[in-house]
Order: sequence, then structure tokens, then C-alpha cells
Amino acid sequence: MKDFGELKYFLGIEFARSKQGILMHQRKYALELISETGPGAAKPAITPLDYNVKLTTKEYDDCVKTTKSDTITYDKVMEDHTPYQRLIAALRIVRYLKKQPGQGVQLSSNINNTVMGFCDVDWASCPHTRKFVIGYMIKLGDSLVSWKYKKQTTISRSSAETEYRSIVATVAELIWMIGLLK
Repeated sequence: MKDFGELKYFLGIEFARSKQGILMHQRKYALELISETGPGAAKPAITPLDYNVKLTTKEYDDCVKTTKSDTITYDKVMEDHTPYQRLIAALRIVRYLKKQPGQGVQLSSNINNTVMGFCDVDWASCPHTRKFVIGYMIKLGDSLVSWKYKKQTTISRSSAETEYRSIVATVAELIWMIGLLK
């Protein structure tokens, strides 16, 4: 086994150490994406998606995959017959990255060992199936260590039932996380 020194770059993720902790980001990739897609002169976007745009989950995933794996060019759009709305959404994601290309996940060096869990539910949020979506995040001190966002497999009869299921999923993850830390 060899020691290659302090970790700087691994599997496309850059690591920057400071007094506040370790920042993991993909600044190099974001800058390459911005230069390849060409919105250099465009104004940066504050949010990744315009609140007026209504995309299905599949359409949004396609936009994100396009920005991750391919360049967005006029020829590509005409070749794939990509709808105009999806193109605008994909370019909006790139404009959002332009605002802070070095944005990433901060792993805090603070020695706070408090485990906190937060959960939320969106009842009947999927317009096609009317299934609810739960989401939770678990933090250890100031650092995010676990999160999940999932559309449920069943349809709930009440919002109280969806809230209960969200809390149960969050508590189950918290119990597992606390057991792991002991």
C-alpha cells in the first residue's frame, strides 16, 4: 500500500481542505460544461429550475442526464427532436451551475456529535399516479450524512398517514445511523 499524500481529486470529485472542514465539489466539471454549452455570456440563474416550468420526472431526469453526460448544442437538439421546454430547462441548470461552479458538500470539522433528522412529505404530488413523496435528511453536527427522496409504492388515504410514514422512515434511518456510530 502506498501513501499518495493528501486527497485532492478522486473519481471526478475535487476535495479542498480548510479550517472549516473538507469541501467536496465538481468545479472543474461544471466549468467544462459551461464552456462546452456556451451560456458564458448568459446571466447566472438563482434556482436550477424555473418555478413556472412543469416537467415530468422523466423529462427533468433527461435534462439532468443531458447536462451531466453530453453537450447541449443546437445540432443535438434538432437531431434528437428534444422539446423546446426541455432544452430551456437543461440550459437553466447550466446557468445555475454558472452562479457557483464550486458549490459542493461541506464536511464540517466541528466536533459536534449531535445527530439530527428532518423529514417532509408531499402528499399526492405526482400528477400521474397521485402517490406521495417522502424526503428526509440526517445530519451529524453540521454535516449532511444521509438523505433520501422517494415516491412511495402505495396511495395513502389521508395526509396524516403520509406524515406518519415519513416519520417512520426517518426514525428507522436515525436508529440505524446511531447504531452505526456507537
